[in-house]
Amino acid sequence: MKKQMSLMVWIALMMGTACWAGEKSEPRTIVATFYPIRIALMNIVGKVEGVRVTSLANTDAGCLHDYQLTTRDMAALTKAEVLVVNGAGLESFLNDVARSRPGLQVIDASAGIDLLVSGGVTNAHVWVSPRRYILQIRRMAEGLSRWDPVHATSYQHNASAYIARLEALRVTMKAKLQGIRSREIITFHEAFSYFADEFHLTVAGVIEREPGASPSASEMASLIQVIRTTGVKTLFVEPQYPAKIAATIARETGAKIFTLDPVVTGPDLPDAYISIMEKNLAELERALR
Repeated sequence: MKKQMSLMVWIALMMGTACWAGEKSEPRTIVATFYPIRIALMNIVGKVEGVRVTSLANTDAGCLHDYQLTTRDMAALTKAEVLVVNGAGLESFLNDVARSRPGLQVIDASAGIDLLVSGGVTNAHVWVSPRRYILQIRRMAEGLSRWDPVHATSYQHNASAYIARLEALRVTMKAKLQGIRSREIITFHEAFSYFADEFHLTVAGVIEREPGASPSASEMASLIQVIRTTGVKTLFVEPQYPAKIAATIARETGAKIFTLDPVVTGPDLPDAYISIMEKNLAELERALR
């Protein structure tokens, strides 16, 4: 009888240990909508135990202008405790999903941030400005701290360390862009309005109002006229999209083509945002000197 009791106790202990280990090994999931939000969360969460960061869009998906939810996305959201969105209207395709999951905590990274509006439309590319990206990181850290108060100190510490590096980047960029010869640029689409606002550049025109929506003949003629009138000789394309139309405009005007990256694709690394912005700075110095 004693042997049977000992065996039963041992089995119970083993089952309890297995259940505890299983619960411990199943991380709590935070879902980012796309690349720049994922990179920010990688830095904020860091090595916090029992928490993982995933994303809906792949790191090569680009901006979410025409993003369509997949069955894989829906499955990921059913397991998520927190969904972190860029906000500013970029992820409107998620409105119904968020409402159908009342237990899902949604953190809007752009809440309370000064947004740019043109023609009645809010520009959603908040993260392209390092200053506003820092504000987004603070919003994310605050939201995660409320969701998971046990690790709030870690989230705040990690966010502060990342923000310090971004502030150093901003100081360098401001210093180096202060003395550039020209401050007018033509961009591929309206992703760089916040960037231009922060670093006192002027977006004299855009090649495509929306990626994939080729300009009409009249829009092309108007842009060419702007280039000839203003004397702007720099066209900035984005590595995520073909440069065919920019090449046509360059042939017509004698303008030169350079590349600016809006940080919507890239390596899945915590330092990716800083590395991409450093390349953007080097390209701007080369183009506008």
